[in-house]
Amino acid sequence: MKMNKQHPGCREKEKTHLYKIGMFANMNHVTIKTLRYYDDQKLLVPVYVDEENGYRYYEAGQMAQLHRIIALKNMGFSIDDIRKIMGGAEEKTFLLEKKQEILKELAILTTKLSQVESYLARESMNLSAPVLIKEIPEVIVCTMEQRIKSYDALFKLMPQMGAQMEKLDCQCALPEYCFTHYLEPGYKDEDILVEICEAVTEKKQDLGDIAFKVFPKVPMAACIFHKGSYNTLYKSYAMLLQYIEENGYEICGNIRESYIDGVWNKETEDEWLTEIQIPVK
Repeated sequence: MKMNKQHPGCREKEKTHLYKIGMFANMNHVTIKTLRYYDDQKLLVPVYVDEENGYRYYEAGQMAQLHRIIALKNMGFSIDDIRKIMGGAEEKTFLLEKKQEILKELAILTTKLSQVESYLARESMNLSAPVLIKEIPEVIVCTMEQRIKSYDALFKLMPQMGAQMEKLDCQCALPEYCFTHYLEPGYKDEDILVEICEAVTEKKQDLGDIAFKVFPKVPMAACIFHKGSYNTLYKSYAMLLQYIEENGYEICGNIRESYIDGVWNKETEDEWLTEIQIPVK
């Protein structure tokens, strides 16, 4: 039986066309240096190397292999990881791990972007500082809990508490940490339940309205410094709450107002400095 010369099975196998390294580099939009590096790293080895002149030659079928290497490199995989994947390791496992890594990096970058935006926003809102997420250490405090008619009552209660602390021979901790702890959620203009707190070196015996306790560490708190009168604190609160909402945080504790500078050591309200601290998760 005579075989048909046009029958696919009877065609003579075409010879593989080889491309010099320069041509192969141009075809794939990479540099010769890159191809030599991948050869040294055993990621993409030429199919043929001329022993006389050292020229490297590649075949068209290696283009897919090269593109895979480039794609993995662009995803951020290390050479070692690419070598493992090209060597037969489970690619999906590496991809899922890389996805989680990128998501974490994205969350960090998103936070940094929000901090940049808060810096920009503070100028238009006349604020002295941006929002910062930080840890608040554990602290021993002397406290006095009261329900007050208005915030002005704090100016009278704090000196009263200071006098009681002197009777108990309390030693204030350093750095000083004096703050109002708001015990009810939401903002109220009157009938406000507060806990006035002063960090001390040790717990004493409770006396009357004065009590001692340990405030545990707050792993994360959204904080902002407010410069100036307490009458404009609402501006800093607005920015802080906006930051918490826009960055996916959730309030998980009571608000603290830490008084750093005030009427006791500054001549004008413009010099008063308060830090608002809101526990978040």
